Amino acid sequence: MLLFRPILSLIAIAAFCVSMTLPVNIGATAVQQETKQQESKQQETKQNGKRDTKPAAKSDSKDTKFTAEQIVESTILIYGTRPGLEQIRRNGVERGKITRFPATGNPEEADYERRFIRGENLEKDKIRLDQKLPTMEYSLVFEDGKLFGVINGAAFTPRQDATTNFISQHHHSLDSLLRYKECGSTITLVGKDAQKGLDLYVIDLLDKQQRKTRYYISAKTLRVLWLEYEEGPPGGAAIKYQRKFLDYRAVQQTLVPYRIVLFEDGRQAQETRVLTITYGLKVSDSIFKSPTG
Repeated sequence: MLLFRPILSLIAIAAFCVSMTLPVNIGATAVQQETKQQESKQQETKQNGKRDTKPAAKSDSKDTKFTAEQIVESTILIYGTRPGLEQIRRNGVERGKITRFPATGNPEEADYERRFIRGENLEKDKIRLDQKLPTMEYSLVFEDGKLFGVINGAAFTPRQDATTNFISQHHHSLDSLLRYKECGSTITLVGKDAQKGLDLYVIDLLDKQQRKTRYYISAKTLRVLWLEYEEGPPGGAAIKYQRKFLDYRAVQQTLVPYRIVLFEDGRQAQETRVLTITYGLKVSDSIFKSPTG
């Protein structure tokens, strides 16, 4: 049983289908309000230069009428349905810009191209991320759960922080939630929350490697507005990460955020802007192979 009751489900699906055919109108009133509220909160955080220390509204699972599975399955429906996502997003090419904001120094911008082939789960995905910076070009390639780099036609071992960031972004992601069954992950309903005027469902996901991600899902639109997780070096202080999903658009009957902002302990660390994304393009297996064989 999904979150929607039968009649409301049909209305929601019909509304979603209409929005898929009318990309210009995909930002309905509720979505526009949420986007403005998210932008306002992001700007406030950026200006303060520190984490928002105001306590969030207390979650209360007793006020939630639905199970974690009902909420997440309804979210998957909104993003394009499980069969639709599997078929449409089987492979593709995404291009855009990544801006990194180091703790010291000037921001660094890079053009990127991301080519991928979807596997039966996240570990089986194949991803090649080509990045072009003002001073250099290099690629990060993920295959069979392992990551290696390519520069000037030669393979190299990426720095530990680059490897950690890549793996984290892959496993603490929207896809982790949308493909939780395929990955054998466990989902738990924390409760219902309210932050900055937004009504939210809070869902915890625990994957097979015991990586935990907390998702904040709009109770109005069933879109994931942001996720949170913690990571840190062994024996060191954990860093709290927050990844916000903004500027949702329709792409081939699926829903995609065109702007993703990453925060580290409340400080904006990275922003990704999608320029174009096309699913269904043939991607050769050869680009995921190491030059050294």
